[in-house]
Amino acid sequence: MATYNLNVNNEKHTVQADADTPLLWVLRDHINLVGTKYGCGIGQCGACTVHVDGNAMRSCLLPVSQAVGMKITTIEGLSEHGGHPVQQAWKEIDVPQCGYCQSGQIMTASAFLSQNSNPSSSEIRSAMHGNICRCASYNSIEKAVKVAAEKIK
Repeated sequence: MATYNLNVNNEKHTVQADADTPLLWVLRDHINLVGTKYGCGIGQCGACTVHVDGNAMRSCLLPVSQAVGMKITTIEGLSEHGGHPVQQAWKEIDVPQCGYCQSGQIMTASAFLSQNSNPSSSEIRSAMHGNICRCASYNSIEKAVKVAAEKIK
């Protein structure tokens, strides 16, 4: 095991883990940030999405050894009290059903909106395409992303 210094949610964390340990498990098991969910383990469902240097990234695919020196933001660090425009829009539209995928959905949407604050419906669908919602809340998710874009303006 090696020691890694990570910047997670603007706080420094020192963890001991094997070099190939996925960031997901370091966040959940070492730092106790459990908002990031395990879904598939192969980067296809989006439940484990976090921001790495501002970009949406699947934390199940990123080895902890490669996360050193990067700014990592989890759902817990998106805003202190749920005040991020995407989180507000999610509540307003009442998006979650089971809720399991929602942290990944929110992290993907917020990274997308930080680069495109006036998206079309097709751009939203394209950006959110890699996030699976087993409850099929896709129409509500698209609507919430539109509402969040308006809030960001």
